Amino acid sequence: MYQDIYQYLQWVQQYTQALERRIASLEQALQIMRAEIKQLDEKKSIHVDRIEYKFDQLKVETLEGTLTIGLNPNDLSGIEDFSVQNQALNTPMPPKAQMERSMKIEEAIYQYLESDLPQIIEETQKRLGIPPNESYLSFIKEDIVKQLPNRIDEHLKAAASDRSADSSTVDEQIIALLKQEIQNGVLTFLSNLPENLKGMKF
Repeated sequence: MYQDIYQYLQWVQQYTQALERRIASLEQALQIMRAEIKQLDEKKSIHVDRIEYKFDQLKVETLEGTLTIGLNPNDLSGIEDFSVQNQALNTPMPPKAQMERSMKIEEAIYQYLESDLPQIIEETQKRLGIPPNESYLSFIKEDIVKQLPNRIDEHLKAAASDRSADSSTVDEQIIALLKQEIQNGVLTFLSNLPENLKGMKF
């Protein structure tokens, strides 16, 4: 009984630490966004008065040059050549949208860890002929929780190239990929346990 309480308290502590790390990461992202907003507010705005062209007075024989669209004239000094050759532009996802999607995916994986991870570990132990050991659960769960934010960010960045796909469909695909990674990770971890550690408590 005391061991169950100890394991539960240990899990609560690990989960709290994971949440604290996530909060610290989100606070850092918030500070960066605030700094960017402040920087944008401080930039000088350019006001262009009305421009009138009298085309009947122009005579154009050849048309050459560079057409610059959507750029601030202040930024033109640092641009030497800006060209797009029939390629899709990878515009970054807005930070707020990325954070919301990341949290949604993370929540789905946390639920998966709570509901399915114990059974995955148990089934993998049976398949590999390893004596049942519940202490692997907290160790594996803590390791997954540590890696989760980076794995989600990597998958979101990889998915950002396909702008035509629906974001909720992409999120479901990422969740499925993460679940598969977790299953493969459990199998790899338990397969590579040294013989003298199999069945031992962590």
